[in-house]
Amino acid sequence: MLALVCERHHFIVHSFCQMSNHYHLLVETIEANLSQGMRQLNGVYTQHFNRRHKLVGHVLQGRYKAILVQKENYLLELARYIVLNPVRAHMVTSPSDWYWSSHHYFLDDAAPPCWLACDWLLSHFGDTRDEAIANYCRFVAAGIGEASPLACTCHQILLGDETFVSAHQQSQRSDELKDTPRLQRRAVTLTLAQYQARYSDRDEAMARAYLSTAFTMSHIAAAFHVSSRTVSRAVSAFRKAQPAADRDGQG
Repeated sequence: MLALVCERHHFIVHSFCQMSNHYHLLVETIEANLSQGMRQLNGVYTQHFNRRHKLVGHVLQGRYKAILVQKENYLLELARYIVLNPVRAHMVTSPSDWYWSSHHYFLDDAAPPCWLACDWLLSHFGDTRDEAIANYCRFVAAGIGEASPLACTCHQILLGDETFVSAHQQSQRSDELKDTPRLQRRAVTLTLAQYQARYSDRDEAMARAYLSTAFTMSHIAAAFHVSSRTVSRAVSAFRKAQPAADRDGQG
């Protein structure tokens, strides 16, 4: 299923690990379409699981959690963290003993799936394959017992240096952030009270809050003590009145 999703949505996977009741993916989205791909992956898997076990209802708890990562500074650490999950859970003593992760693809001579970017990651560890594999193994082993790089996540949504975090906080409606769950997006946007204080025109405040993609019309209506229809009209009027460039950069 992951192979089909990667082919259809042009995902590149740098690391993955399937655990007993959850999974981790380190995904690069060429077309900023994470939500569509994840919806297909989780949805098709749920349908298959329910048919196989003659069940109905949800298989996965809640929506996936997405963190936008600065590739240059954190991708290698996250790739290591992901394949070490079974070791931290005391399910195996070495990541190579856990078949259901990307780790063994970096060690075997067999060709990895086309959607797994083994060559890109290994290129950071040496000029020849043997050298790169040896250095990669040492790098992974050195991560056992290390703190999670996710502990450095800012606002539960961004992992990167100060420049990276600042840039994405200032462009909250970027394609990358729109692919993250709404509750996570609220962490980097203004609160509804702040929208009310910043914009004296009530309709503009409601419209800008909605266009941040962090709040539903119902949330905004409750905060501003109006109906959802009033919010909808304010958003429509604001969109017509503002140039597209100005609308897309609201925070």
